[in-house]
Amino acid sequence: MTQNTWSIGELASSADLPVKTVRYYSDSGLLPEGGRSAGGHRRYGADALERLRLIRRLRALDLPVATIRRVVNGESQLAELVTGELEQVQSRLDRLRWQQATLQALDDCSDTERLRRLEVLARVQRLPHAHSDLLRSWEGMLPRSLPGSLAAAVIAQAVPDPPREPTPETALAYAEMHALAAHPGFPKYYAASHARDKASLYAELIDACALAHDAVAGGQAPQPGAALDAFAGACARGRGETDGPGFRDFLADALRWTVPLFGHYWRLVATVTGTARPTEGSMHTWCVAALTAPGSQR
Repeated sequence: MTQNTWSIGELASSADLPVKTVRYYSDSGLLPEGGRSAGGHRRYGADALERLRLIRRLRALDLPVATIRRVVNGESQLAELVTGELEQVQSRLDRLRWQQATLQALDDCSDTERLRRLEVLARVQRLPHAHSDLLRSWEGMLPRSLPGSLAAAVIAQAVPDPPREPTPETALAYAEMHALAAHPGFPKYYAASHARDKASLYAELIDACALAHDAVAGGQAPQPGAALDAFAGACARGRGETDGPGFRDFLADALRWTVPLFGHYWRLVATVTGTARPTEGSMHTWCVAALTAPGSQR
């Protein structure tokens, strides 16, 4: 060391690093030279050793050179780097957890089922995009005339966030939600093309389905009662008709196909969210099923 500067060999020896590593850091812009000796050899300033130690510690965290350069050059604070890297690590962990759950879902099943699951699970391997796609699907299904708050309430229940700690079951359920939402029956049903006042129809149906909350929560079979009466009445008004046995026969036949399709979707939602709490969808399906229960044709 001469006049508070370091040669590259002295710096490497003091930092316990190979000379070629120090040269690489220098050439990468992490360790600026303090000048050159009379013989043209690199010299480094008095703070070079501490800077080199910082670089070494950051590299031990497997941080990229470009990120380290911003810190050692004062372009960003160490705290900012830590926050940013934590977010990226969390994102990578989320992707790895999802990949693990996906592979586990494909592992313990027959060859035929494995191919089916692979087709379904391939839809949701880019989670932010997959979630956005499902949101757009539901936004496109609902009538544009619905008030924003009403549409948002429906979508909030229909499109849960992907599970943060996915299991094979929840990953597969989330993927199957996407597959079911692509069924042509979904937009056909939710568009309610028969209703002139779609906003009123939706509001009345939500109120009617709320009457089935306790029955659904208690696991009761679909049956006649206040919920069915309100549901059938709302459907009749939406079609400009009068509720009665004939209308309920027609409605039961018209909506029979929705029970297995929508019932399956809302069971998948329950699997993904990990809750059996009744949703607008599960209560709606219960009311539709109640149309064919004994005594429903009042």
